[in-house]
Amino acid sequence: MSPATSDLDDRTHLAVHRSTRWSTRMELLVTDPTVVVAAARILDAQLDRVEDAASRFRSDSELSRIQQSGNGRTVAVSRLLLQLLATALRAAELTDGLVDPTVGTALIRLGYDRDFADVGDVVDGHLPDPAHVPGWRSVELDTGRCTATIPAGTVLDLGATAKAWAADRVAESITSRLGCGVLVSLGGDIAVHGAPGGGFVVGVADVCGDPDAPTAVAITSGGLASSGIGNRHWSLAGTPVHHVIDPRTGLPTASCWRTVTVAAGTCVDANTASTASLVLGEDAPGWLADRHLPARLVRMNGTVVTVAGWPDDTLTPAPVGAHP
Repeated sequence: MSPATSDLDDRTHLAVHRSTRWSTRMELLVTDPTVVVAAARILDAQLDRVEDAASRFRSDSELSRIQQSGNGRTVAVSRLLLQLLATALRAAELTDGLVDPTVGTALIRLGYDRDFADVGDVVDGHLPDPAHVPGWRSVELDTGRCTATIPAGTVLDLGATAKAWAADRVAESITSRLGCGVLVSLGGDIAVHGAPGGGFVVGVADVCGDPDAPTAVAITSGGLASSGIGNRHWSLAGTPVHHVIDPRTGLPTASCWRTVTVAAGTCVDANTASTASLVLGEDAPGWLADRHLPARLVRMNGTVVTVAGWPDDTLTPAPVGAHP
């Protein structure tokens, strides 16, 4: 997904800041062009904090240090890492384990053991046998004492929920500190606060930033997120693999969907639901409808399925609701 606007739109007075980080495209839209530089600084500072706390690819991140030296012991953690861990475990609980942060080892076995920009199109090795991941219930948090217990040998991957959490926090911070409306898009994970009349226009496509997005929606609040296999995929000894793991097998999910886009009250909830839907497969439309989450699901052959009030595909932006 990508905001559909120019660098400075005179009609709506939107200013745009674009950058690349975490091997993905990042975009920031503000309704007051005079604060775009300050807003970009807030974005960069928040992403620095999240990376320092929870990066799986940096040996000096707080999470990596804990996993390397904790040996399954209960250890004190920063308030930020505690929040990121709690967010990931909440996503797991809400989806009955379909979205599980203990998939880190499974991703490493597939060759995704470094920043995605460094993985390459082809990775040596072989497709591992199916193996259930350790499971989110094995991770224990004490919010009062600010401690965490991560079983020895378990590698956590907080990437999806941490990125969505960062989008929510950045959007909230920019609006409260700078007094403007804002859209934050981190690799297509979108959070919105204080949207202009008619909302922010967002193109929806299989690949983040695709200028030929087949449809567009307008979002006025909350979050919008897409999960799919179009951006992060590679070949493991001749076998196509991707980054969305089925926790029940430890292997890339064999979904009937190539992309799922969901609107929700927050970017975290939208990302949680879109990821869970890929793992659910054919049961996803009913699961989303039961939770009143507007969604657009694209089958491998390009057929589009919409649920819970998501508008029909059109190049004219249509509003999409965001539910808590």
